[in-house]
Amino acid sequence: MQVSVTFRNVEPKEIFREYVEEKISKLRKYLDFPLEANVVLIVEKHRHIAEVTLVANRITINAQEETGDMFSAIDLVMDKLERQILKYKEKIKRHKMDSYLPESRWRMDVYAAESFDEGGEPKVIKSRKLLAKPMSVEEAAMQMDLLNNDFFVFTNANSKNLNIIYRLKDGHYGLIEPMVD
Repeated sequence: MQVSVTFRNVEPKEIFREYVEEKISKLRKYLDFPLEANVVLIVEKHRHIAEVTLVANRITINAQEETGDMFSAIDLVMDKLERQILKYKEKIKRHKMDSYLPESRWRMDVYAAESFDEGGEPKVIKSRKLLAKPMSVEEAAMQMDLLNNDFFVFTNANSKNLNIIYRLKDGHYGLIEPMVD
């Protein structure tokens, strides 16, 4: 990790440099690749400004905070950076989950009973898209109970296939798993 601290309109103090390095080292737990941090500490009139630019792998994150005290400006800018990093990591995680399980998005159509009686083409009267989240069978059963549903569609975390769990009349559960050739 490479940290450079620049001082503008303020006397360079080692205590500020050490404080910044300590705070940036705590951000390292969120990033698993080499990190470069450029920190600029500025004093203008009675304002203390901390600007940070983090460069890691293919991302660049910028943040700036301004207060009446340099230590609080550093704390606030580090909090802002932490939120941005966590937001980025969550976005990457969602993107990986979406691309990893392309079959996990399903559409459920409900047909009108009258359309079958007429002998004509069935009409879709309700359509809903759902995300079949990866989970274990036990988690799916708990989720179904929490939602008070009679069935629940989910992606089995072990097999990565779409499964359906349903409640039987005797209170037990049934599980529908696709057979893969």
